[in-house]
Amino acid sequence: MKKKISSLYSIKDLVTKKRHLHCAAQKVLNNGGCGGIDGVEVEEFRENYTKNMSALYRQLTEDRYEPQPVLRTYISKGNGEQRPLGIPVIKDRIAQQAVKQILEIHFEEIFCDCSYGFRPNRSTEDAIKKVEEYKEQGYNWVLDADVKSYFDTIDHEILMELIAEEVSDGWILDIIRSWLTIGVMTEQGREETTEGTPQGGVISPLLANIYLHHFDKKMTRRGYKIVRFADDFIIMAKSKAKAERALEVTRQIIENELNLRLHPRKTVITNFDDGFKFLEFRFYNGDYKMPKESSIKSFKDKVRKKTKRNRSIGVAVMIDELNLIIRGWGNSFLLGNVKGLYKKLDGWIRMRVRCFIEGKKAKGQNYRLPNKILRDLGLESLLTDVL
Repeated sequence: MKKKISSLYSIKDLVTKKRHLHCAAQKVLNNGGCGGIDGVEVEEFRENYTKNMSALYRQLTEDRYEPQPVLRTYISKGNGEQRPLGIPVIKDRIAQQAVKQILEIHFEEIFCDCSYGFRPNRSTEDAIKKVEEYKEQGYNWVLDADVKSYFDTIDHEILMELIAEEVSDGWILDIIRSWLTIGVMTEQGREETTEGTPQGGVISPLLANIYLHHFDKKMTRRGYKIVRFADDFIIMAKSKAKAERALEVTRQIIENELNLRLHPRKTVITNFDDGFKFLEFRFYNGDYKMPKESSIKSFKDKVRKKTKRNRSIGVAVMIDELNLIIRGWGNSFLLGNVKGLYKKLDGWIRMRVRCFIEGKKAKGQNYRLPNKILRDLGLESLLTDVL
């Protein structure tokens, strides 16, 4: 039986080691991002690095550390809806990173193999491969589950109990609770947070995985084939009846034990023949995989933004920016049956680039600039790594 992370070997001592704090700071600063409610941006924090880090060190070691409310911002979900984010100030991001680096070592030892999201050395590709493995074993029925507003509805008391099952250091438990309850700053002023862990916090993904680890344990002990990526998960079964039973058990754990809610419309039982969507992929007609329509639309919107003819940048800069998008999105779906789609999108991208260069409207095909010229300019292809 694994031991708790105990105050006998104090987490406080580990978190507040200067080398550890500096490592956490470099990770946060290198990740960039906007500042929080204090208006301090990454570069400004860097300019006063020694002073800022000394202050944080003293606050933590002298038990005077108090976080500030997170800044409420919104990002587009790509379907017309907006996802709320809570951005901590840089000082709090560093403190969260320092705690996360210690806790993650322990929780990685106990997390279930069915969990793939926000974990070291695990990826979407690994999750998709597991889906394919289960399908080959005859698990053709799928419970496609959706937890309604997961990050916003995590029960603070249940979360703290789950953490306390593994961590007995009261200092760290108090700090985690302070991050959960410090509140959020909106245009209307400070609002209390009585539930949820804000997306945007450095430690939020780890806390979210700790919360659903309770679900993972109970389902895997019952023999269910689950593939989970954060709050997005499917359970695979060999018959519709077994998938329906999996839904009953899932509802019992998710709703009665974890005080969450399954989305009534988005939680469905389906199979590979009828198709389903998981982790930006569409599975249908057996094992044929394609990016979801929303993912394709989001990709094209990003390309349109970079190739607007009225942008006052040079062609080389535009192509460099565009290549980052092409590379990032294209590599995400190499496991799919994407050759035909990528070929079509490549043609569309070349047309957008030609219109940018020649200042023409993006209508029809424009062959004035041959493909070879575009390749010589450095434009990459989605098909580069497709087998």
